[in-house]
Amino acid sequence: MLTGITLLFSNSVFAQNIVISPSLEKNAEPMKVKIGTAGFGKIPKWKFGEFAVVQSKAGWTKTTSKSNLFNTKTESKTTQKFSFTMCNASGDSALVNAAKNIEWKSIQGLEVFPGFFIGDNDVKLDAFNFTATITINRDTSATWILLMQSEMGSETQNTGNAMLTNGTRKMLIFGASSNVDGSDKRTFPAAGYEFREGDDALMALQYFGGGALGYNKNIVWISDTPDPKMKLILAAVATGVMQLKFSELGDEE
Repeated sequence: MLTGITLLFSNSVFAQNIVISPSLEKNAEPMKVKIGTAGFGKIPKWKFGEFAVVQSKAGWTKTTSKSNLFNTKTESKTTQKFSFTMCNASGDSALVNAAKNIEWKSIQGLEVFPGFFIGDNDVKLDAFNFTATITINRDTSATWILLMQSEMGSETQNTGNAMLTNGTRKMLIFGASSNVDGSDKRTFPAAGYEFREGDDALMALQYFGGGALGYNKNIVWISDTPDPKMKLILAAVATGVMQLKFSELGDEE
């Protein structure tokens, strides 16, 4: 009886994670992510499976803005950079240099006297992009590049605007959720991404586990089909994306 209850509980918890492709579920074990402490000027010590961040640097957030004489046109750009080194059990290291950029442009009505404006308020551009370069053992001849873009606050869900590539190979990045076909009734379902090369799903990551405490439920799945160095690249990319989401949580607070 106890075994049946335990199995039911396990299936219930699993169902609350993001839904990944059947092939990836078959070829990958879920790795729970541990978020270690972050020293001054560093990112947290992310760790899962055989992968761990051993060195890092968190740059300052820089914001520049400008406006015209009457403040009817405003432009703002915010850049935040970080870098880290992640190692696997074999001693290989992946160096990641990442940057988040946010651009915002708006048009505001001109107040000719208190309470009376000429023109409308309108956001002309609200764009976001996150880029990262990944090299293994400092071999720059085999650099991978991560690119994620969105506009007007909506995250990338389809192909073209989110990818991981080395110039020859390309993986497209798709949004993933626990709320497939309305199966997750929680107000805040689990969220993440899945990386696919052609028809093959090679990795998925969950950066939000759903519910009130979802930010402490990070999970990574990496297929057992790539070679060890490619797995390290994927692990490093997953860490970069999770750090991005982790920093956004800090910005909201």
